[in-house]
Amino acid sequence: MQRLFFALLIVLTTALASPAMAEPDQQRQNDLLHLLKHDCGSCHGMRLEGGLGPALKPEKLQHWDAKQLAVTILYGRPGTPMPPWRPFLSEEEAIWLANQLKQGVQP
Repeated sequence: MQRLFFALLIVLTTALASPAMAEPDQQRQNDLLHLLKHDCGSCHGMRLEGGLGPALKPEKLQHWDAKQLAVTILYGRPGTPMPPWRPFLSEEEAIWLANQLKQGVQP
């Protein structure tokens, strides 16, 4: 199952490689940060320092690029409690959120 996930990760990361992705508008950015704090925080900890899910701090995410993180956000992690957020987020929004996490956003 893990091999399948990583194969899917490679394929989807390539698919997200669009050179001109629009950044969400300010209201949607606020909505995404709210989602991060309240929904992601329920598993990853309210300060994103870990809980049921791993910590989402920049030092823990340094070996992942934003596109790889976006794939995990959009499609979840099979065999773990990480759900897919694709029904609620676009690719652009997932990449924006991943970049915020890599920069050390304070939800």
